[in-house]
Amino acid sequence: MSVFVPELLAPAGNLDKLKVAISYGANAVYLAGLKFGLRSAADNFTYEELKEGVEFAHSNNALVYVVLNGFLHDSDLDELPEFVEFLDSLKIDAVIVSDIGVMQVVKKHSSIPIHVSTQSSCVNSQAAKLWKNFGAERVVLGREVTVKEAGKIKKDASVEVEMFIHGSMCMAYSGNCTISNFTQGRDSNRGGCAHSCRFEYSIDFKDEEEKKKAFFMSSKDLNGIQALPEYIEYEIDSVKVEGRMKSHLYAGTISKVYSDALNFYKKNQNFLSDSLETWADELKKVTHRSYAPVNLFEKADNSTIFNERETTKEGEYIMAGRIVEVYKDQHMMIEVRNAFNVGDEIEILPFNGEVIKYKLNEIKNILNESIQRTNPSTLVKIPFHKDAKENNIIRMRQV
Repeated sequence: MSVFVPELLAPAGNLDKLKVAISYGANAVYLAGLKFGLRSAADNFTYEELKEGVEFAHSNNALVYVVLNGFLHDSDLDELPEFVEFLDSLKIDAVIVSDIGVMQVVKKHSSIPIHVSTQSSCVNSQAAKLWKNFGAERVVLGREVTVKEAGKIKKDASVEVEMFIHGSMCMAYSGNCTISNFTQGRDSNRGGCAHSCRFEYSIDFKDEEEKKKAFFMSSKDLNGIQALPEYIEYEIDSVKVEGRMKSHLYAGTISKVYSDALNFYKKNQNFLSDSLETWADELKKVTHRSYAPVNLFEKADNSTIFNERETTKEGEYIMAGRIVEVYKDQHMMIEVRNAFNVGDEIEILPFNGEVIKYKLNEIKNILNESIQRTNPSTLVKIPFHKDAKENNIIRMRQV
């Protein structure tokens, strides 16, 4: 008897992050071309990068979903058919749309499966049924629903459902926000969100305590690791990680943690409490705001407001570098991202298994000369470790 385990869907802000997420266990990635998405500040993908990314994903048994979830005008729709036909030629696995007009263009110019974006604010069974009748194979539910509600929507509408499980949350309903339009002249719903909800505001309250609540629109980050049993119980088809604009370390760490947890369940058909705690500790090591389950069990309230400045928290890690090549029994070539020194404690994040803790007793440059400190954007050699592999991420504690 097969065991139900959700798909793990990770963000891919660029080609490198796509490879990182899939290497660390993501079953699928979502990404954008240079137009039509909601994260114009991300690197996004050229045609050539899309082709390489799809080939890499499919060769590693992973799926690729392309977002077309910006709110498009007629001038945008004029350019969309050519892009859709190109995506169809690549055999991508789905597009994610938020607009009925975009859905019609996709259906007319391709045979690509269609997923409905969280931007459509689908939070009930009747809406899910309607989208299914329009031709959607999956709905990405609004972040306002609980896992239990998502299970009911799936059952009543007989359609695949996808839910966010980790990452930044938007204070607006399903991301339909116009604050950036007003404060920055940038259209949040056409790829220009300036994250104005994270700014500090002056509030004219008489109560001195109320005046201090200057970040009242900023939400804590979603963390659903403890809710995995509920995602499985209600057979949520896909669990989605937010973060196309976040770092390589974030993409690798989050993908690895949730992949490890889901694989553990698939093998053992249970979650051990101490294992959940271990995975939860790993999630604290990437840059994040305070975590909360937000809407997963009950509706978000004042306790989920992140009412403080965004600063690096104790215990967080940064990416020291990436292993470019492994020379067996000799050394490992590292692409340096953040400087580190002889004597530093670093950690190698393997694709599978426990983190490898490692003290640097020697560093050499590419001329084989011993050095005490590295510089970012250089290649260096460090001693060989038998469990390290090419493209493993190396991290170290933030000082």
